[in-house]
Amino acid sequence: MTRTVNESLLVFSDVHLGSDLNDSGPSVPRSAAIDRDLAALLEHYRKTPPPADRWRLVIAGDFVDFVGMSIDPREGDELVTELTDAERAFGLGGAEDHVRLKLVRAVARHPDVFEQLAAFVSEGNALTFVSGNHDLEMYWDGVKEDLYALLTRGDATKEDVAARVDFEPWFFHREGLVYIEHGHQFDPFCATPFVFAPLSPLDPRRVLQSLSDTLLRYIVRRTPGMREYGHENRGLASYISWGLMLGARGTAGLFMRFFDAVFTLRDIARAYDGPHGARVREEHERRLAEHARAKGLSESRLREALALHVEPIGRTPRGVLASVMLDRLSVFSVMVVMLGTVGATRSWLGGLALHITVGLLVIWAILHVVLSRGRPDVDPAAVMSQRAGDLAKLFPASFVVMGHTHVPTTKPLGDEAVYINLGSWAEEEPPEGEDPAKVYRAARTHLVVHAKEDRHEAHLYEWRGDGPRVVTSVVRPLGGGETPAERAREAS
Repeated sequence: MTRTVNESLLVFSDVHLGSDLNDSGPSVPRSAAIDRDLAALLEHYRKTPPPADRWRLVIAGDFVDFVGMSIDPREGDELVTELTDAERAFGLGGAEDHVRLKLVRAVARHPDVFEQLAAFVSEGNALTFVSGNHDLEMYWDGVKEDLYALLTRGDATKEDVAARVDFEPWFFHREGLVYIEHGHQFDPFCATPFVFAPLSPLDPRRVLQSLSDTLLRYIVRRTPGMREYGHENRGLASYISWGLMLGARGTAGLFMRFFDAVFTLRDIARAYDGPHGARVREEHERRLAEHARAKGLSESRLREALALHVEPIGRTPRGVLASVMLDRLSVFSVMVVMLGTVGATRSWLGGLALHITVGLLVIWAILHVVLSRGRPDVDPAAVMSQRAGDLAKLFPASFVVMGHTHVPTTKPLGDEAVYINLGSWAEEEPPEGEDPAKVYRAARTHLVVHAKEDRHEAHLYEWRGDGPRVVTSVVRPLGGGETPAERAREAS
């Protein structure tokens, strides 16, 4: 009889390794300090005995930024999948052999992190990768095999490592203790329609790029001064003014890339109704059934959880237009022309000019309100915390854990559970001469979870260079008919 291995959990997310790899031009380099801190964290927990039999590291999505990096093949690289025109312009895409090459470049870019991760696993600890929207490409078996090989060190064999390394396409769950998923399925700009088969309906040989990921590749990585984050509060006028600041050539290039992205997204949305879209849907259904059997879950419970996800805004052509505000841009362009025409002919129109102008402005205002409602809130944080309570009922757990927003958070979910957001390890080098007080610094937070005989414990820590510092601790007593209570202890 095989003895059950008890595990203490170490959890973090949103590392985004490789995000600054850009063969098409300059990009803001990733912070060297954050790599040093992450490597130090892995070494610390490798050398720290857990209360349980071993550690299990759960990386809750976006570990390698396969979407964010933009690399071209080099001399000697072997690729089977021919590049599309878009991949020649914007870098290798989501085909299996493309992704394997991206992984090689990410390892070369972050050797210390991968070395410490391999040492952590090879010394007997376990590891689970949960898919995020930036590393859906871990779907491919070849990528998994490459990671097994990368994590094998010392006396450990590849087979030993593979027995302790898991890949979860959606969530990680320990009954009663913890439920972990990345959280992008509650973000309409990043969600994928089929979590068990995140493939493109245009070409199922490639992983799907969400609307947000497409804009990242086509626009953000190609526009000087534009960063990946900070778009939540930007409106149409903000992007128009940004384009004008780039000069005539820069503005023309930005708008050409913008419309390339829009047409690509439109084609993807339409393809869901075609034969490849049907194939992707069938593959999702097949893998869902396999996952239910492998995990001992009912399909109905999985489908109930899937129903909590938001509809991806790029699922329909109308959603694509609303998401990039192209509908409002069209109305803006038409109204400017019409108002200019009224102004140029006011002497001929006489008293009607004022009435026509007022009427056009009223119509413009109404259309703005109506079209604005077609574009959902960019910030998914509220949806994630709300859905966490539903997930705790479907998959009983003291702690519901997500990432994606890069902002560490704890929130009680009634008397049943606590929602925890993990924060991030994604940080760029600050511009030269920038005030250090204004420089964005990643949270560097991670979660440690223990299941003990009389309680469940979750400790959210911040890494401070030489070790972890507690941010919040949550203890949930078990048994004896007591009502579970949480005790939050804020670090002074």
